[in-house]
Amino acid sequence: MDPMDSGMRYNPRSPDPDWDPSLQFLPASDSKRLEKKKGLSKKMAVLAVVVLAAVIALIIGVLVWHFHFRKARVPKIYSGSLRITNKDFLEAYENPNSTEFRVLAEKVKGELKTIYSGNPQLSKYYTSSTVHAFSEGVIAYYLSEFNVPVGQEAAVDSAIVAVDKTANARKASRRFTEHLNLDSVVSGAVDPRMARAARQGSCRHYIHAQADKTLTLQSPGFPDTPYPPNTYCEWQLRADLRHSIKLDFITFSLENDCSKDFIKVYDSLVPLEARAMSEKCSFFGPNERLSYISSGNVMLLTLVTNELKNFPGFRANIAQIPQGDPACGGLLTGDIGSFSSPNYPGFYPTSKKCVWNIKVTPGKYVKVIFKQFLLLEPGVFPNQCTKDVVVVNGERLCGEKPENTVVSSRSNEITVTFTSDETFVDRGFLAEFKAFDPSDPCPGKFKCNNDLCVSESLKCDGWNDCGDNSDEKKCSCSSDQIQCKNSLCKPKFWLCDGVDDCGDNTDEQQCGCKDGEYKCRNGKCISEKMKCDGQDNCGDGSDESECPKSSVVQCTEFTYKCKNSVCITKLNPQCDGMDDCTDGSDEQDCECGTRPYKTSRIVGGQEAEVGEWPWQVSLHIKGSGHVCGASVISNRWLVTAAHCVQDDSKVRYSQPSVWEVYLGLHTQNQPDKNTVKTGLKRIIAHPNYNHYTFDNDIALMELDNPVTLSKLIWPICLPTSTYVFPAGKSVWITGWGATKEGGFGATVLQKAEVRIINDTVCSSLMNGQTTSRMLCAGVLTGGVDACQGDSGGPLSSIEVNGRLFLAGVVSWGDGCARRNKPGIYTRVTQYRQWIKQTSGL
Repeated sequence: MDPMDSGMRYNPRSPDPDWDPSLQFLPASDSKRLEKKKGLSKKMAVLAVVVLAAVIALIIGVLVWHFHFRKARVPKIYSGSLRITNKDFLEAYENPNSTEFRVLAEKVKGELKTIYSGNPQLSKYYTSSTVHAFSEGVIAYYLSEFNVPVGQEAAVDSAIVAVDKTANARKASRRFTEHLNLDSVVSGAVDPRMARAARQGSCRHYIHAQADKTLTLQSPGFPDTPYPPNTYCEWQLRADLRHSIKLDFITFSLENDCSKDFIKVYDSLVPLEARAMSEKCSFFGPNERLSYISSGNVMLLTLVTNELKNFPGFRANIAQIPQGDPACGGLLTGDIGSFSSPNYPGFYPTSKKCVWNIKVTPGKYVKVIFKQFLLLEPGVFPNQCTKDVVVVNGERLCGEKPENTVVSSRSNEITVTFTSDETFVDRGFLAEFKAFDPSDPCPGKFKCNNDLCVSESLKCDGWNDCGDNSDEKKCSCSSDQIQCKNSLCKPKFWLCDGVDDCGDNTDEQQCGCKDGEYKCRNGKCISEKMKCDGQDNCGDGSDESECPKSSVVQCTEFTYKCKNSVCITKLNPQCDGMDDCTDGSDEQDCECGTRPYKTSRIVGGQEAEVGEWPWQVSLHIKGSGHVCGASVISNRWLVTAAHCVQDDSKVRYSQPSVWEVYLGLHTQNQPDKNTVKTGLKRIIAHPNYNHYTFDNDIALMELDNPVTLSKLIWPICLPTSTYVFPAGKSVWITGWGATKEGGFGATVLQKAEVRIINDTVCSSLMNGQTTSRMLCAGVLTGGVDACQGDSGGPLSSIEVNGRLFLAGVVSWGDGCARRNKPGIYTRVTQYRQWIKQTSGL
């Protein structure tokens, strides 16, 4: 309906029964006629009021429409590219200030206006277009703006797609010389975060790579100051014809949350989402390479920042490489070899196809083993493989695959095809191929169903070493194993540990409570239906302490207490990103536990990445080197083990003056510009530490001066006294300790993943030497553990949103990495009140 047709209407043919349209009124002199005239005057007055009201209503309606509905619009920006087939590329087209650029840009804008005017959904909302660049081809890159009514955004998005198809379909009929012949029209909505940022502040840079020379770009202010807030910057990167751009980040440090600060790389010269290659934030060290290659000779790098938490930024190198490089596909021969996706371990290019034909000795079969496989793409579900994909003898692989994923052939040949589409790229894969004798595919080893070969000792040990669980099938369980109903064998020390290790709950049945019952922490059994019903059915509150949603209950030792003294039932509400306390206290003081990576002296571990564990501290005795580890809990305080600071006949370890503290250290004896060396003001060991039993093995250290926190020096979160680290949970140990029992300390910081072990099981394995203030963690088959030199270091638990909490402090163990001998850690939750009273944290 036209808005002008809305509102009340006046109808002169009133249905009033006193009104007879056949009567005629003539002038009269008698009183009766005068009375009749008086009555008519009253009706006319009423009629005038009605008309006036209708006019006012109409005016109000028009004003409401004009000032509300007409103005309820949002700007929508679409980026796009199109090829002009009847123009030759001129060098002047690279310069947006040249006459040639301006003339051609005006023609492109005219063509765009014509295209949009042909679509009713777009013509009435179209505002303007801007041409940002041209590249060889001739390809024009543009932005078009529309003023779209609220609620019509999706319709306009669809109309843009339809226009692209129409423009491409009719390109052959555009033959007039005054028009441009258009081809390959692609457009789409600009990322809203980028569109908003572009309005706040922007900077633009134009860089043409040079042959045999590396150029450098960096974020604004780098390295002297953090990048500015509320900024949109872009770098248009070009290479010579028949060359590609290679972008390598040397340093990269942005805010962790990509909804706030991020970079985005495009295989284009405008932010065209159909050509987006990658979006990154957070911190990447030198060992985690960010490297991108364009499919053509252009690339766009963008930086978007918000108003808070500015970080150092980045520096990157730009070079041009001949198209066709890096190596991609080909014939591989011999009985063993390796190959990888283009640019590995950097990111593979878009729009790439590589085919490897592998041939080994006739009479043998061949298998491909993927050592690393990362082909993740936003919006693609696992095993969908609709975009980037590796095809091996007809089997399609995508997403993230476990290490040592194997695909085999039943001949001496195998074909591997890698294909990437036009959007988002990943690191790709590293693979090796091996020939094997079909009659004896794994000499001296166990052959998995996926043709992986593993040690015979790993068969039926309760661990999925093959990756497809085939080493754990058809097993005859030994006396020290659980016979699961699904035929798996699991170590008996996992029996009744609260974790479903069998997968069918065999190991957790008959553990004191019947099926359908919940076992309280005090041993009482209640119906599962009573769990999280708001009532303390256990009597100790434990049935209400592990609920996904919080409700207010009476305070117990198992409930979380807010600062306003209200207790809630939700399990581990602290710093989980949700306000569970009405006063918001569960989300206060949460600037902790974050790592610069978006993914101790450790036996069986691996080298950590630079900055991966920013709370890890190395404690040195002056003149003697590394002795113990510690954890940063604030800019002034560290947590370590009490046994690290006990005097002996030679060294007074309890005295601050004998210690040197290294924060932000990665490699022993190789401090760098990120390492802070400082001293101690005081050392406070727990007053009830028992040097015979290692009970209460915890101490606090105060630095002589507060340190400046950074990406490489950052506190780990301290859990509340009610925080639960359940049995079976994976946790991490880190440190520079000995890498084998009786061995030497590690030079580079080590890390290893272990899991928390049930208290009852732990007590049994350690012959009753543990207390309630101790926590057990390890790999009970042996091979992974903390050792001498790791003491005092953190046991880090990854919790909600990737935030890490200090679950334990490395304390003691029976040797190092022995079978069925877990590591023992001080349980930090037992000391939260003591830490607060002592340090104020």
